[in-house]
Amino acid sequence: MKLHFPLKSHKSDINFYSTSTLLNKRLHKSYQQTSSPHVPTHLNNLLNTTLHTKNIKHVIQIHTQIITNSYTCLPFLFNNLLKLYAKCGYINQSLQLFSTTHDGFKNIVTWTSLITQLSHFKKPFKALTFFNKMRCTGIYPNQFTFSAILPACADTMIVTHGEEMHCLIWKHGFKTDLFVGSALVDMYAKCADMSSAERVFDEMPDRSLISWNSMIVGFLQNKLYDRAVWVFREALRESSDSPDQVSCSSVLSACANMGGLEFGRQVHGVSFKHGLVTLSYVKNSLMDMYCKCGWFGDAFKLFQTIGDRDVVSWNVMIMGCVCNDNFEEACNYFWVMRREGISPDEASYSSVLHASASLAALDQGSLIHDQVIKTGFVKNACIESSLVTMYAKCGSLGDAYRVFENIKDRNVICWTAMIAACQQHGCTNQVIELFEEMLLEGIKPDYITFVSVLSACSYAGCVEEGFVYFDSMTKVHGMNPGPEHYACMADLLGRAGRLDEAKRFIESMPIKPDSSVWGALLGACRNYGNVEMGREIAERLFELEPENPGNYVLLSNMYTRNGMVNGVRKEPGCSWIDVKNTTFVFTVHDRSHPRTDEIYEMLRKLEELVKKKGYEPETQFAINSVEGYKEQNLWHHSEKLALAFGLLALPVGAPIRIKKNLRTCGDCHTVMKFASEIFEREIIVRDINRFHRFTNGLCSCSDYW
Repeated sequence: MKLHFPLKSHKSDINFYSTSTLLNKRLHKSYQQTSSPHVPTHLNNLLNTTLHTKNIKHVIQIHTQIITNSYTCLPFLFNNLLKLYAKCGYINQSLQLFSTTHDGFKNIVTWTSLITQLSHFKKPFKALTFFNKMRCTGIYPNQFTFSAILPACADTMIVTHGEEMHCLIWKHGFKTDLFVGSALVDMYAKCADMSSAERVFDEMPDRSLISWNSMIVGFLQNKLYDRAVWVFREALRESSDSPDQVSCSSVLSACANMGGLEFGRQVHGVSFKHGLVTLSYVKNSLMDMYCKCGWFGDAFKLFQTIGDRDVVSWNVMIMGCVCNDNFEEACNYFWVMRREGISPDEASYSSVLHASASLAALDQGSLIHDQVIKTGFVKNACIESSLVTMYAKCGSLGDAYRVFENIKDRNVICWTAMIAACQQHGCTNQVIELFEEMLLEGIKPDYITFVSVLSACSYAGCVEEGFVYFDSMTKVHGMNPGPEHYACMADLLGRAGRLDEAKRFIESMPIKPDSSVWGALLGACRNYGNVEMGREIAERLFELEPENPGNYVLLSNMYTRNGMVNGVRKEPGCSWIDVKNTTFVFTVHDRSHPRTDEIYEMLRKLEELVKKKGYEPETQFAINSVEGYKEQNLWHHSEKLALAFGLLALPVGAPIRIKKNLRTCGDCHTVMKFASEIFEREIIVRDINRFHRFTNGLCSCSDYW
């Protein structure tokens, strides 16, 4: 069968063909002109022409002509050839050519050109090595050499290299050069030394827009967002240059991260005034700023005005939905992007997998996993870590572990994702095994790794082990514990019933305890009925975060369990379950479902079966219920309704996955255990704190939660 394709000429193809044909003609002509005195100039013109095509075969042919005619000693040909190999992506050939050429043929332009290319190819230490070799040959650096080597110093992330170069700049008299000064500011900023960057900036006699942008970007990269905004204001007031897309995009990112909506709107006006708002770089930054400041509607209006949307524009909208907890919409944007023919990148997949994980939408996450495989991102460590997290948060720990096992080069993010997955599912032994295995492989744990390990110890009641790992943070790994680590330790002692010890531990902290630390102790006071201490801790929390209703609810529950009257209304509990790609939501006493009669009949049947197994209702969990109706109300909790519907609607033997917006109550926990044994089903409940995996009458939390 013949396939007929329309003959279609693209302008770029014609241009490339024309350039290649012209170059071949010139090369052929050069063979006939070897005796001409103009051949070096002609060969140089050919090198300049090849810069447009970047055809390595043509470069080699011209190089052959240069060698044949013994023109290697001509600096302008040698320098151009050196640069051309690098521009074609063959930096090693540039190095080989440079190393095999006599030093007498190399001038300052030659050395500077090589240093520039090494810096561009992210080979900073090689660039520094050749800079030192140049000085040993007696060639002194000029302002262009320093402008080329300073980015290499920045890439090493070792500020000492930059400081030594700064001394040489003073020695050679280039401290007032505009380009060198801007490069110094950029170097210090990238090495996280903003005080030195400011000092250099203040000492500059003249400043260009590049100098101002280096300061704005530097403060942004070092998360000093208010300072970035201040420099932008100063630039508008003092600089004669109009802001460009780098200025506006950078300050918009600062506004986005600090929630500076008002100033962000002013920057929007400045961008419009200078004709920058049509540039995709600026428009994407504007959308990101509006999304992160909670004004999604304004971001959407800007998104609609973009004619040719690239993957970055789509990513901004997907991430904007995620930031505003609109996870379903984030998934919708992803699929619309795919339908429009835009290929997702790492950021697209990471964001939409986060959305799927937050929804606990296993089917959605599995479809995205298919897309990851089809588009060739399956070996990307960041996306693989996101897949591990997604499967774990959707209740499928087995799938999470299978993804983890297939990761070849595991970094700390991959290990931490798997450790956190096991911690969320209450698998403390696996957490410890994975952590120790990670250490044996030479991977250094990070801040989040220790949060997961300490949380696992807390949920399992492993007090001694928890303190061993906590102490190892400073003694072994040189890491200062943060508020989250102290909160884990307070929770560890509190869950073990050691409330007074937990309070003393918090009061002896070297940093000021925040709401997470005191909140952990308040939860323990509720569990153990210590109303007096609970009231004291709650008062501290009311001062720290007066708008958080969770603290009032904890205190309310504590009062209720101890027979004390309270007037706090808590958030209504709701549970949801996915059946055939549809999510069904249940609230307490819910009768809105079409199969309500069948659901309540299943509940009655379940109640009879669990009572035969020895179930006793735990009426202390029937909060705000009238005496005499407490047991009945327990059976109308949202997770029990979801369980009954799952037993009716899902295939026999299929796992039942239930999600709840609050902490599951003790009575529902007991019923789930009985149900898993009676119906021989795996039941997975994800509440606000953790996963509970019920099988054969047991829970993964070992009833310690």
